[in-house]
Amino acid sequence: MHPNALIDLTTQLVREVLKLDAPADSIVSYFFRKHKALGARERHALAETAYAVLRQRLLWAHLAQSGHGPMERRLVLLAWQGQSYIIKNGATADEQAWLARTATIDRSTLPDKLRHNMPDWLSNKLREQLDDASFWALVERLAGGAPLDLRVNAIKAKREDVLAQLAEAGIEAQPTPYSPMGIRIDGKPNLQKLPLYTEGHVEVQDEGSQLLALLTGAKRGEMVVDFCAGAGGKTLALGGMMRNTGRLYAFDVSGHRLENLKPRLARSGLSNVYSAQIAHENDDRIKRLRGKIDRVLVDAPCSGLGTLRRNPDLKWRQSPKAIEELQAKQTAILASAARLLKPGGRLVYATCSLIPAENEVIADAFTAAHPDFVPLDAKEKLELAGVPDASSLVTPAGHLRLWPHVHATDGFYAAAWEKKA
Repeated sequence: MHPNALIDLTTQLVREVLKLDAPADSIVSYFFRKHKALGARERHALAETAYAVLRQRLLWAHLAQSGHGPMERRLVLLAWQGQSYIIKNGATADEQAWLARTATIDRSTLPDKLRHNMPDWLSNKLREQLDDASFWALVERLAGGAPLDLRVNAIKAKREDVLAQLAEAGIEAQPTPYSPMGIRIDGKPNLQKLPLYTEGHVEVQDEGSQLLALLTGAKRGEMVVDFCAGAGGKTLALGGMMRNTGRLYAFDVSGHRLENLKPRLARSGLSNVYSAQIAHENDDRIKRLRGKIDRVLVDAPCSGLGTLRRNPDLKWRQSPKAIEELQAKQTAILASAARLLKPGGRLVYATCSLIPAENEVIADAFTAAHPDFVPLDAKEKLELAGVPDASSLVTPAGHLRLWPHVHATDGFYAAAWEKKA
């Protein structure tokens, strides 16, 4: 494709993404379905440029003011993530001279807002929790992409064997530092054609998400519920921990998300999973299981702000009002899920949020309202699950707290309780 045509196409994509009326990843996928002729390298340039615009939108918009032509085209030229010859051959002489001038600006002298590229409400919430050096370390980490983490399927493979097979395939990989079943790959190799993937020996799952499953302590022969299963990443991890025995229920209000679990489930070889769409947290299917369950994982609907490395659009699509609405939902779901547990059973509440209002505030309110649930120390439970250096993952209150700039995972939170016998 001619460089100028590629820049034009990227400009169209950025225009769509900046409407912020749907998740960026679904907009990018739909765009690629409409433009099937694009090669892998062209798709990469388009997608990565759109994400780069979202990551540093305020900076690019500020720098773009001195240019000419459509705003989205200026943003694309500034944030371009493809091969450099595309800009050389696709941009006009005036545009190239302008780009050269903007490249000389010392960005460290710009106002904080243009350096952190967040709405004020979000930067303030993060600064309340982090010192200055940690805040800027987090900003830097969120400005880059995320590595690819895999979870080894314990019923089909061993981690050392998978690492050896990846090395044979020419893919550089290493064990994750905390999850005993995790592997980290830098870059984005196409795994979907590898037998390792197609035969269900590995599944894509962030290391932080793996740790949430481990915190449940699910064992062979138990009755376990993944209350907000989504596309089932944690469901599959729980099934592996249970060694494909017992009964594992995967509930979600979205039938579409549960449909996405089916092919993953087929690959995994798990036969102990029962997935069901529910209408709400007090559905009859839930009521029938009250007092019968050993472990419940509540990966609650949340702002998703812990996943900004992958989903930078969320910082522009979320708001304090949306978080308030989520809090009501989180409180109701947690209270309903708690009723499923039998005495001695374990409840885990988790989010992929960096905001205390969705995390500690919800967990502390649950503890206060449910004297029959005793808070557990996440450090002790993670150590029992074989997680090294677990103390570095846990807050003084005993909750799991993962930060992208500290732990190289997405931002996750979890609290655990045991129902009194």
